Amino acid sequence: MTNHEKTRIDEIVSYTPPQLYTGKEWYIGFMAFDPALGKLHRKRIKINHVHGGVCAKRKYAQDLLKRLNEQLSQGWNPWIEAEYGKSYNKFEEVCEHYKRYITKLYKDDVFREETFVAYSSFLRNLRQYNEQRDIPITYIYQLNSAYVVAFLDHIYIDRENTAQTRDNYLSWLRQFSTFLLQQQYVNVKPTEGIPVLGKKAHKKKRTIIEKNDLIRLSDYLKTQNKYYLLACYILYYCFIRPKEMAKIKLEHISIKNRTIFVPADIAKNREAGVVTLPKKVLLLMVDLNIFNNPSDSYLFSTDFMPGFEYVNEKKFRDYWIREIRKKLHFPDSYKFYSLKDSGITSLLRDRNIDKLSVRDQARHSNILITDIYTPHDIQEANALIETHEDVF
Repeated sequence: MTNHEKTRIDEIVSYTPPQLYTGKEWYIGFMAFDPALGKLHRKRIKINHVHGGVCAKRKYAQDLLKRLNEQLSQGWNPWIEAEYGKSYNKFEEVCEHYKRYITKLYKDDVFREETFVAYSSFLRNLRQYNEQRDIPITYIYQLNSAYVVAFLDHIYIDRENTAQTRDNYLSWLRQFSTFLLQQQYVNVKPTEGIPVLGKKAHKKKRTIIEKNDLIRLSDYLKTQNKYYLLACYILYYCFIRPKEMAKIKLEHISIKNRTIFVPADIAKNREAGVVTLPKKVLLLMVDLNIFNNPSDSYLFSTDFMPGFEYVNEKKFRDYWIREIRKKLHFPDSYKFYSLKDSGITSLLRDRNIDKLSVRDQARHSNILITDIYTPHDIQEANALIETHEDVF
């Protein structure tokens, strides 16, 4: 057996049951894996100091044996405690520390709400996963590379999530690992050496909505829910993201200039922007008496109507899944956000509108992002290259 194989076996064994040894010197002895040595290392706890005779020593020893067995079975390691200090902190206590940390970052506007909500969700799922394990980890040092891989497999395989979701969890775990290292809970990042599945595995399950389905959607909402139709229009024609839509107020809309102002504090890229409000969208707003409401009202509150109560953007997706997709028998690839993709593609097909105008309306950081939406059937050859020829 090689030294490496013996080390791996010692890691798996982790410890031997504590026993009482009597004689000239009374002590409790057991073996525990010492990461610094890479092998099992004997630990002795002397009990000669116990006064009261043999009976008192045996009673003290039995109580200590019980406690030690319980601690060792939960993952406690005397060498970890001695060498690495904070690695012996309880997993749940460290998770609470991290939760307080990201909450402070969010309150100080270092994290956007979307980031804070996502990180909180990742953390909650990690804790739930640990609770459901046959043998949950107890101490933070037990959150090692093997544990991280098992958790990612649980997310990807057991829960049948996409490769993108699995990599999103890994991205968060790397951030969490950095926190653990900075706080000296671990001396090596548990995510070290774990690769992402890569962009080739990330296929969007969102497609452009066909024209006939857009017509069906419009006809249905004109009779069933005009306020939700307005939300669809804002996404399709103005390209304002659902999270931004949920925070837009009437004071951000200019009838005179026919524009919607997206403040920096609600914009995804944290940059203020102005988008054009097409006549069709404005007329629907007038028809719904939108501007009869106070200017500090949210454009979309309860039941997608203007109001003072902020309602999370999840309402848009929920209604799409619960109502639209079922009633119109739309495929799963048609998502509420598909309206933005469809709207940008439609605008690019309009030969009277240049790409820069589309870029500005979509608030893309550069034209390359806009180009992603350009349909292949309208991409034309470069006339200068088309007529080029050489001696070859």
